[in-house]
Amino acid sequence: MLAESLVTDVILAALSTGGDFAEVFMEDTRGTNLRMLNGSVEEGISGRDFGIGIRIFQGFRSVYAYTNDASRENLLKVAKEAAAALSGIQQVTSVVLERLVVERFNPVRLEPDQVSHKDKVGIMKRAHVAATGYDKQITQVAITYLDTDQHVLIANSEGLFAQDRRIRTRLGINAVASKGNEKQSAFRGPGRHMGFELFDRIDVEEIARDAARSAVTMVNADYAPSGKYPVIIDNEFGGVIFHEACGHGLEATSVAKGASVFSGKLGEQVASPLVTAVDDGTIPNAWGSQNIDDEGTKTRRNVLIENGILKGYMVDRLNGRRMNMEPTGSSRRQSYKFAPTSRMTNTFICAGTSTKEEIISNTEYALFARHMGGGSVNPATGEFNFAVAEGYIVRNGKIEKPVRGGTLIGQGSQILQKIDMVASNLATGQGMCGSQSGSIPTDVGQPTIRVSEITVGGRKEAN
Repeated sequence: MLAESLVTDVILAALSTGGDFAEVFMEDTRGTNLRMLNGSVEEGISGRDFGIGIRIFQGFRSVYAYTNDASRENLLKVAKEAAAALSGIQQVTSVVLERLVVERFNPVRLEPDQVSHKDKVGIMKRAHVAATGYDKQITQVAITYLDTDQHVLIANSEGLFAQDRRIRTRLGINAVASKGNEKQSAFRGPGRHMGFELFDRIDVEEIARDAARSAVTMVNADYAPSGKYPVIIDNEFGGVIFHEACGHGLEATSVAKGASVFSGKLGEQVASPLVTAVDDGTIPNAWGSQNIDDEGTKTRRNVLIENGILKGYMVDRLNGRRMNMEPTGSSRRQSYKFAPTSRMTNTFICAGTSTKEEIISNTEYALFARHMGGGSVNPATGEFNFAVAEGYIVRNGKIEKPVRGGTLIGQGSQILQKIDMVASNLATGQGMCGSQSGSIPTDVGQPTIRVSEITVGGRKEAN
C-alpha cells in the first residue's frame, strides 16, 4: 500500500490547478477463474490486477486518470497531467489524512490462497456429476469457479484515509438439455462476499440438479402464449426486473441528469402501497455487500420506496453535489480503471404478508415466471424486455403446465403500480451488473409477487 506522505503529495499535486476535491484509489486484486466443460477443466486463469486511479473535482466537473506504475515520480506526473485539464489557482495547500476505522461485517474463514486448486476443481466436479446425472436429456454442462481477493486504499482531500479487503467466491452452473434439434439451457450462480466456506453453506449438488431440472423441463415444454394478462414472478432472481427496470432509474447517475422517470419525484406515490424496496450494502457476506463503498463512504441500508412512496436515491459524491444530497455509500467501480458512480449493492423488494401458495390459488389465469433470464432496459424510460427462463401456466388457481419462450415487456414504473400481491418468501440471487463504472457484483431479490397485467410475448394467443 502507498505511504500516507506520498498520498498527501499526490492529492496536493492533483489540486494544483484549482480543483476543489481530489481522490486517490489504489487497488491490488488477485483472482482465480476456472472453467470446466463436460467434466474436463478447459481453462484456468490466476492473475493480479494492480493500479491507482486519481480523480479531481472542480465544481460539477470531474477529471479521472489511472496508472499501474506506483512510483512517486510517476504518480505525481499523472496527478499533474490530470490537473492540467482544469484551470485555476490552487486553493488547497495542505491536507491532513486521518485513518478511517472500517467496520468489517463480511467475515472470511477460508481465504482463496488457503485452498488448493484441487479442492476448487473438486467442487466443480461435484456440480458436474449432479447435473449430468439428473436426466439423459442433459447433453452439456459447463461449470465456472471464481474467487477474488481485493485490497483497496482510498484517500481524499477531505482527510479520508481508508483501507479495506474484499473476498468473493462464486460458482456458475450452466446445464443444456437437448431434444432432437432443440436445446434449452438453465443457469444457477450462487456467490457470496466470503471465502471457500461458501461451499459449507450451499448444497452444490442440489443447485446443479435444479439447473438440470429447469433445462429438461423447458426443452419438453410448449410455447408460452402471448397477450396481456397477469404474471406471477417468483422470488430470488425474479428481482432482476426491479433491479434493471427500476433500480438503475434510482441511481443518481441518471437522476442527477434528469434522465430518469424517477427524477424529482421524492415523496410521490410511484408504486403499489404493497411495495417497499431497499438497497442494502451492509448485509453480512451478501454478494453485493461492502464495508465501505469505492469512495470510502460507509455502506448503509437505503430505503428507496416505502409503501409505494419514493423515499430516496442511491447517491455518489459527484452526483450528490449536483443534487445537493449527501452520499449514501452507493459509489462503486469495477476496478481502478473506472471512475466510480452510484450503483446498486443488494437491491430487493421487501417481504409482504401473503404466501406463494395463496397468490397461485387466488389467480384464475396467469404466467408463472419461476426463473428469469436476460433482458434489456432503457434507464431513461424504464422500458424493459426480459426473457422468462422457466415459465408455467396457472389456471384456476393451480400450476397447469410448463411453457417456454415467454418474454415480459413493459415499463418499470407502471409495473410497480400493478403489483397486487406480495408474498413473504424473500430470497436473493446473484449477478453481475454492468454500467458506466464497469461490471460489479450485485444481489437482486424479492418475494413472489403478482402483477395484475404485463404484456407477454410468445408464439400463440393466450386462451
